[in-house]
Amino acid sequence: MSTNQVSQNAADMFSAGYNCAQAVLHANCERLQFDKNVALKVATGFGAGIAREGEVCGAVTGGVMAISLRYGRAGGEDRSKTEETYTKTKEFMDRFKQRHGSLTCRELIGCDLGTPEGQKYFKENDLLHRTCAPCVQTASELVDAAI
Repeated sequence: MSTNQVSQNAADMFSAGYNCAQAVLHANCERLQFDKNVALKVATGFGAGIAREGEVCGAVTGGVMAISLRYGRAGGEDRSKTEETYTKTKEFMDRFKQRHGSLTCRELIGCDLGTPEGQKYFKENDLLHRTCAPCVQTASELVDAAI
């Protein structure tokens, strides 16, 4: 699957109403040989900076999950897998931050999604399309390069 296909898959999932973390992880399932429905379930709580807490951007956490599925350490494997995963994850996060200026949902969107006022601001300013969709695209492209 090409970078454009991965990015388009993520954009399509996001447009269909899945959160940022779900979209990025799901877009990479085929080549990671990971069940797409399990990916959607496991990533659900990570959207909007983890359950609308505005912490690490869901597109980033979805990317970290994809990188971990590719490089992570499983039972009985050498600890060097952990170091490789940390290195790949750090590179991914650094590149995302270079492009968007932050890794934090709250900083990226400029409001608190945990409040009715923040949710209203988010909708009125079309931040789903203006900010979040580009973050999903960036994360999916960077994950594609990393894995």
